[in-house]
Amino acid sequence: MSGPAHWLVKSEPDVFSWEQQVRHGVEPWTGVRSHQAKNNLAAMRLGDLAFFYHSNIGREIVGIVEVVREAYPDPTVEAGEKGAWVCVDVRAVAALPRPVTLAAIKADPALAELALVRQSRLSVVPVSDAHWAYLCAMGGYTARNST
Repeated sequence: MSGPAHWLVKSEPDVFSWEQQVRHGVEPWTGVRSHQAKNNLAAMRLGDLAFFYHSNIGREIVGIVEVVREAYPDPTVEAGEKGAWVCVDVRAVAALPRPVTLAAIKADPALAELALVRQSRLSVVPVSDAHWAYLCAMGGYTARNST
């Protein structure tokens, strides 16, 4: 059996920032209104890890969150809104010692196939194990075993 899957979730820091995630501890990842991103949320499992990416402002990976509740109906869906939208709950794990900018990602040929580069408008994307390890190294993050 393999370990946790890896993802990248985007948030505009003026709407919901890494600092807010840290303060809140566990937070539902709501408001996703793309079918492909919704399918990615639905594929997340307990213990999966995701990079927390500041979009629009900053454009950088700033932290890591862990999925602590699998997909359930998104409570931000408004009456009459079409679609079976879902969310997951995530918990802040750690800030990256060095944020990894989109410019640095795009400049690195080793990351050319990263979904963040290939599907730049998608708000929830998978990250391969190899890209995960590479980006963690770029950000100076070393995973510690948890108990």
